[in-house]
Amino acid sequence: MTTEHAHEPQEQTGHTPSGHTRRRFLTGAGTMAGAVALWPAGTARAATGKRVAVLGGGVSGLSAAHELAERGYAVTVLEYYDALGGKARSMPVPGTAAGGRADLPAEHGFRFFPGFYRNLPDTMRRIPVPGNAHGVHDNLVSGTEALFARSGGRADLHFPLRRATTPPRPGDLTPGWIRDQLLSVLELGTRLPAHEAAYFADRVLVHLTSCDARREQQWEKVSWWDFIRAEEMSEEYRTVLGIGQTRNLVATRAEVASTRTVGRVIIEALLLWGLLGRGMDGDADIDRVLNAPTSEAWIDPWETHLRSLGVEFALGTQVREVQYAGGRVTGVRVSDRDGGDERTVTADHYVSALPVEHARGTWGPALRAADPQLARCDALQADWMTGVMFYLRTPTPVVHGHINCLDSPWSVTGVGQAQFWPGRDFSRDYGDGRARDCLSAIISEWDKPGILYGKTAKECTKEEVVAELWAQLKDGLNDAGKTVLRDEDRLGWFMDPAVTGLGGPDPQNREQLLIHPTGTLYNRPTARTRVPNFFLAGDYVRTDVDLATMEGANESARLAVNALLDADNSDAERCEIQELYRPPEMEPLKRIDAVRHRLGLPNTFDLG
Repeated sequence: MTTEHAHEPQEQTGHTPSGHTRRRFLTGAGTMAGAVALWPAGTARAATGKRVAVLGGGVSGLSAAHELAERGYAVTVLEYYDALGGKARSMPVPGTAAGGRADLPAEHGFRFFPGFYRNLPDTMRRIPVPGNAHGVHDNLVSGTEALFARSGGRADLHFPLRRATTPPRPGDLTPGWIRDQLLSVLELGTRLPAHEAAYFADRVLVHLTSCDARREQQWEKVSWWDFIRAEEMSEEYRTVLGIGQTRNLVATRAEVASTRTVGRVIIEALLLWGLLGRGMDGDADIDRVLNAPTSEAWIDPWETHLRSLGVEFALGTQVREVQYAGGRVTGVRVSDRDGGDERTVTADHYVSALPVEHARGTWGPALRAADPQLARCDALQADWMTGVMFYLRTPTPVVHGHINCLDSPWSVTGVGQAQFWPGRDFSRDYGDGRARDCLSAIISEWDKPGILYGKTAKECTKEEVVAELWAQLKDGLNDAGKTVLRDEDRLGWFMDPAVTGLGGPDPQNREQLLIHPTGTLYNRPTARTRVPNFFLAGDYVRTDVDLATMEGANESARLAVNALLDADNSDAERCEIQELYRPPEMEPLKRIDAVRHRLGLPNTFDLG
């Protein structure tokens, strides 16, 4: 539960319900020298007769495999770990089970399924679960409140997250009405001076009524910090509307985060339209989580379903190089994680679904020369956003939703997990029976000094990170005369073994998160490449959602599959792409802004 169970990545094992073992390859693909076809001669092929190698078994890779298998392609997924799901998976804490229970569950970080996700929920509906009419989708449950915890005796901010039961009628949704609603929320939920609240509401209107061209050509180049003039405002303004909406949510610093991304996804899709119930996944609320550990509730049923569709998995496989010659990808050089058993696998098509920091290392000079957008991916940036699972002796839900410790130097967020798992009794089902809850906490800022040791998270040892993180949680939650977290309740902890070398000269995190500084859009590639049998999927690929999310990963996979179908001249139905909500009431104002933008004039609401 503590560091003795936090193995290095190469030693990690994951929960795999189908009994597959390390380095399990298809017949003929284990030790043969030279080029090895993923489907040897004589093997029955799928309906299309076409074979696809999907590189990576995270959300984007599994989404691509799902769509392809449903359309008759023979698919094999090559995955580095011994378990599927990538950063989305949960993992067992080794050695913690006793008395017939399962190991304690842990994750890279807590899962969050906002109501504006629509592509991923569609996939989840198509993953069967016994007793669930709508498959895995029925395992989503709503958080009803967000807690913005303050330290130093300042009052916490509580935001109800239920969507409006009576959304505005089409004629009501005017800039003036929206401004009034924003001011009402800011007045009730923050301690902002009235003029600062008014200014922020006006800035939201500027972005809301900006045309697409202005967003891409102007606001993509302006940081959220500068757009809302955070430097000129109060500390409360900077903390709540600057840092709290960027670093704490998507790991990107407000000082550099693209206004287009923050404004479009966080402010509009997540908060504004979420509260109004527009553009949502059916009757979803803003905040949703799973009703059990992620792999139990989602990834394991997904794997079972994909296997039933004929998808094969090559686990414990590291992709070394995507090989290119004669205008096409000719194969993929792979090995075991330790570098042994090197070989080449071949297919008709290849979908690279690795995270960008790993994918770009597999693209050689010839492949990069074939499509210049691959080289531009070198400019994309990733950062650390992971944390610690705290196992507690006492149920400690704190709030029925997520916690955002606004004043924490490490931009700490968290959620009490067990309260959302109605079918699980934590002490009965997991560990040795002593733990009754899991508080999942995330560190988004690994490069600022903490409050205990005066060191950054990367400079701390794992034990120091745990102590510092616990102290920052208590600093935010144990104030104003209440004690939420008690030291005697803390039974143990777990950190993702992808994080290594803490406290040493070269700390590493193999599972980073794409961030969105200004100009990121211009370097994001499309799913379709100039190489006719090579496609890209992953949360770094250019999608409508424009944010490193599971929704973006799923959307990119759909785009990649559609491009592959086009390349095959397939008559199969294309994957549906559901884009972010665009309120029709704003379109006339956006058309006016398009004219103003072409003339070099500012947005109508942009008064400086």
